[in-house]
Amino acid sequence: MKLFLNSNQYIDTSKPLDISLPLSSDSDNPRAWYVDPPVFEPVRTEHYTGSVQEGGSVNFRNIFFNPHGHGTHTECLGHITNEVHSVNKLMKQYFYRATLVSIEPSIREHQDGRQDRVVLPEQLGLNKECSPVLIVRTLPNSSAKRTMNYSSSNPAYFDVACASSMLNAGVKHLLIDLPSVDRENDEGALAFHHAFWEVPENPNFERTITEMIFADDSIVDGDYIINFQLAPFENDATPSRPVLYKIEDV
Repeated sequence: MKLFLNSNQYIDTSKPLDISLPLSSDSDNPRAWYVDPPVFEPVRTEHYTGSVQEGGSVNFRNIFFNPHGHGTHTECLGHITNEVHSVNKLMKQYFYRATLVSIEPSIREHQDGRQDRVVLPEQLGLNKECSPVLIVRTLPNSSAKRTMNYSSSNPAYFDVACASSMLNAGVKHLLIDLPSVDRENDEGALAFHHAFWEVPENPNFERTITEMIFADDSIVDGDYIINFQLAPFENDATPSRPVLYKIEDV
């Protein structure tokens, strides 16, 4: 079905571009922060077994997972505040115009010889015309992101100065294909998280960060309409399924 944005542009809802990573019981499920793979297991009681394969009448499984550590998730400022605010309550709009950009993080050298891969503000190319949703695909864009265990891998992250660049350009929602906007081991500073949500000085309850997406190379850089699909968990983070739609000209 065609949905017209204006007299000159439309999106085709029959052509979704899913940029989420699914949650599964497979050991190759993407994960981070030292969590084990998700666990899917049948409920077993004295009255029934929740597995058709094991003789039950239905499949009825418990699922144990962590929204921050297992696949694509969207989080709000409750991730770093004393009160655990719910992203389900705070996110009230689900369709936005979005811009996808591909960036190869820069190498940052440390005095002890360590190297980090860091996204710098000048690489974002932001201006006052920026869409409210920014999607950053890091390069190289290996399919290994679909199954990556990021724990102890020191993945790329964002320089804290990127946050002010985004806020000045009007970015409300940031999506990345990394496990975090901040360095894996930053001694708990979470500098970008604090700067983006302006915590504690001026906490912003509208902005979100979505981590561990995967945008296939077939999805080109440019402008899209995004549909945020969030599982309705009352938690600071929840599994999500961001879906893009190409903006077509009439």
